[in-house]
Amino acid sequence: MRYWTRRQWLTAIGVAIAAFLALGIATALIPNPVFQRMIEAPWWTYPVWVVSCILTGLLVATYVSPGDTQSESQSQPRQRKGLVGGVLSFLAVGCPTCNKIVVIALGTSGAVTWFAPVQPFLALGAVVLLAFALRSRLRSATACRVPAGAQSS
Repeated sequence: MRYWTRRQWLTAIGVAIAAFLALGIATALIPNPVFQRMIEAPWWTYPVWVVSCILTGLLVATYVSPGDTQSESQSQPRQRKGLVGGVLSFLAVGCPTCNKIVVIALGTSGAVTWFAPVQPFLALGAVVLLAFALRSRLRSATACRVPAGAQSS
């Protein structure tokens, strides 16, 4: 990241702010008239929210080319780790009884009894996956690439 361009840093900051607002509004961590929490957010949701948004911004910035050229396509497993990490972040910081899928699957009492205690583990998984995806992207960015036609004998 030491060698990132201004364009990459601006992307990281912009995406982190957008993720912060989108996740905060959709999970009602930012009070708003559209979404309301039925259960107050535990203390740990706020640091998870902030860290996951920062990691998301940094991860997206790794896909931005430093120049005007298109960024190279990356393998699917790295993209999936970031995507799964983002989804887990949403599930981790969201209100257990406000998540319609959870309520349909477990009912309201099941959401509180079974899903809410699992949310800290989802939060940990989200942060770990996002950090691992970022680390993988940063490591591959500094690796020496061998042209596709070159073969060692």
